Amino acid sequence: MKKTLLTSFLFFIIIYVGAQTSNVKKAQTNFDKAQEFLKQDNYDLAVSALQQSVKDDPSFQFAFIQLGDINRRTKNFEAAKSAYTNALNLGAEKADPRLFYGLAESELNTGDYSNALQHINVFIKNYKGNDKDFINKASKYLKDCEFAVLAIKSPQKYEPVNLGKEINSSYRDYFPSITADGESLIFSRNIDGNEDFYISHKVNKEWNTPTPLSDKINTSKFNEGAQSISPDGLYLFFTGCNRPDGLGRCDIYVSHKDGNNWGEPFNLGAPLNSPFWDSQPAISPDGTTLYFVSNRPGGLGGYDIWKSTLKGDGYWDTPKNLGPEINTPYDEHTPFIHPDGKTLYFSSDGWPGLGNKDIFLSRLDDTGHWEKPENMGYPINTFNEETGLIVTPDGTEGLFSSNLKGGFGDMDIYQFKMPENKKPLPITYVKGIVKDKETGAFLEAQIQIVNLKNEKTEYNDYTSKETGGFLAVMPIGGNYAFNASADGYLFHSENYELNNSYTNKPFVLEILLEKLKVGTNVILKNIFFNTNQYNLLPASVTELTTLVNLLKNNTNVSIEIQGHTDNVGNVKDNEKLSMQRAKAVYDYLLENKIAAERLTYKGYGETKPIALNNTDENRKLNRRTSFIISKL
Repeated sequence: MKKTLLTSFLFFIIIYVGAQTSNVKKAQTNFDKAQEFLKQDNYDLAVSALQQSVKDDPSFQFAFIQLGDINRRTKNFEAAKSAYTNALNLGAEKADPRLFYGLAESELNTGDYSNALQHINVFIKNYKGNDKDFINKASKYLKDCEFAVLAIKSPQKYEPVNLGKEINSSYRDYFPSITADGESLIFSRNIDGNEDFYISHKVNKEWNTPTPLSDKINTSKFNEGAQSISPDGLYLFFTGCNRPDGLGRCDIYVSHKDGNNWGEPFNLGAPLNSPFWDSQPAISPDGTTLYFVSNRPGGLGGYDIWKSTLKGDGYWDTPKNLGPEINTPYDEHTPFIHPDGKTLYFSSDGWPGLGNKDIFLSRLDDTGHWEKPENMGYPINTFNEETGLIVTPDGTEGLFSSNLKGGFGDMDIYQFKMPENKKPLPITYVKGIVKDKETGAFLEAQIQIVNLKNEKTEYNDYTSKETGGFLAVMPIGGNYAFNASADGYLFHSENYELNNSYTNKPFVLEILLEKLKVGTNVILKNIFFNTNQYNLLPASVTELTTLVNLLKNNTNVSIEIQGHTDNVGNVKDNEKLSMQRAKAVYDYLLENKIAAERLTYKGYGETKPIALNNTDENRKLNRRTSFIISKL
C-alpha cells in the first residue's frame, strides 16, 4: 500500500526530472530533502520541505505539483487545491493533463464543483495515456460534478437537530437504531476505545437517560457496534470483531431478548459469515432477510452490500450480492432497510454524488428488483462523508451521527425532517399482549401475520412468558390476517385491510385467549366469500389452515361451524346462504382429513347479530363465519 502511495506521489518526477529544477540552491536542496523524506514515508516532513522550497523559489512549478500530490493523497484537499492552482498559474499550457485531474479531485472534495467540472473536462480532453484507473475515475468524477452542480441549485430543506444531552454525551455516540413503535433507541458509545451498546426509552415523549444495554452483549475485551434492532425490539444483530469464535476479522452476531433480559449472543456462522470482513447488518421487518456489508470475493467493488435469507430449518442461506442495481466498482456501506420492507438507505462513493460517500435510497419494486439509487440531495449530502442514516418508522425523521459544531462530544446523534420525496412507504404496526382470559397470566403465544394479497408471512414469532408482548409491522396497502394461538387455547384472529387512505394509527390489543372448553365461540375473521356467494376465496386458506391445525393438535375437540348474515334481503335466502357458507368450511375441513364425526354445520342467517344492523360497518360485522366447541 505504501509503495503504491509513494509511486503516486512521484509519478510527476518521471515526467519532469531533468526538465525542471530550481536555480535557487536552497529551493533545490529542500526539494531533494523532500524526496528522501518520501522514501522514508515521512509525509509531514516532506510537505514542510516542499513548502520551504516554494517559499525560496515561488516559480518552482514541480515543487508545487508534488506538494499538491502529497496533500491530495493524504486528503488535505484545501492545501492540495492551493498547490495545484499555484502550479497551473506558472504555466498551464504545458502542464501534464494529470495535473488537472489532481486539481479537479481536490476541488470536488472541497465542494468547488464548477471549477472541478471545468478541470476534469480538460483532463478528459487532453489525456492521451491508457491508464484505466485514471480514465475510469475521471469518468466518475465528471458524473459527480455534473450531478453536484445541479443538486446545489435545488437544495433540500435540511435542519439537523441534536438529540440533546439526554442521549448524547462527551464521548462518541453513533449508529442509532430504533424499534417500530419509536419507543426504544439503541446506539453505540465509545468510551476510551471500548465500544458498547446503550439503550434509551421514550417516557412522556422524551428520551430518558441511556443505560448500558446488557452485560451479556457488552464486553470490556471486544468492541460491539454497527447494530440493527428488529422492529419488535426482540432481536439485536450486531458486528463483533476479533472474537475467539470469529470466522474473520469482523463477524455478525445476534442476541434474542426473552422477557426483559437479553440472551447470550451467538455468531451466525458460515456461510453468512466468512474469513473476510462481514459487518453492518440490517434486518428486514419480517426477520427473514439480513442485509450486510462484506469485502468477500465475488463482489463488484471493495465493499458491497450482500443479503442472506433465513431458511425453513432456521439457518441462513449462502449470501447473494445485491448486484449492479445497488453495488458499484467502488464502496457501499451502512445499509438500512426501513420497516416498510421496500426502502433501502445506504452510503456509496460509486453512484453520482457530491464527493466522498453520499447517502442514497432505492426501493424494491413489485418484481423484486431494486430501482436505480437516488441521491438524498444537497445539503443532506456534501463533499464530506455522509453515512449511517436510519429513518424513523413513521418516515418523518432521519437519524444519523456526526461531529457538527455545537455538539456535546466527539460525535453526536442528530435528527432531521425527511424530505417528502425521500420518505419510505407508510406503515403501521400492531402491538399488544396475550393473556389467559381467566387468570390474566401472560402467555407464550404464537403471533402470525400474513399479507393475504401476496400470501407473504410478514411476522411469525412467539411472545414472551414473562411479558406476553409482541409488536409487528404492517406496510400500508396490504390486507392482513392476524392470528394469535397457544397450546390448549382457542386462537384469536383479526383482519386488517390497510388501504392507502389509512391514517397510520397503530393497533393496540389486549388479547385474552380462552382455554378449550365446550361452548366457547371463535369468530373467523379471515374467511372470505364474494357477495351472495358461498365459494371460499383463496385468501381464506390462511385462517382455515389455522383451524385445521387446531383440530389436528386437539383430537378430542368437536365443533359446530356457524354461518351468519346481516338483515339485508329475504330471511329465508339469508338462512340458506349462511348454511351454504358454513358447509363450505365444513367441506374444506373434510378435505384436509378432519373426521366428519367431529364436525357439524348450521346456518343462522340474521338471527344472531353481534352489532346493530344500522351501518355498513356493523352489517359487515354481522356477516361472519364462526365455530363453537360442541364436545371435548
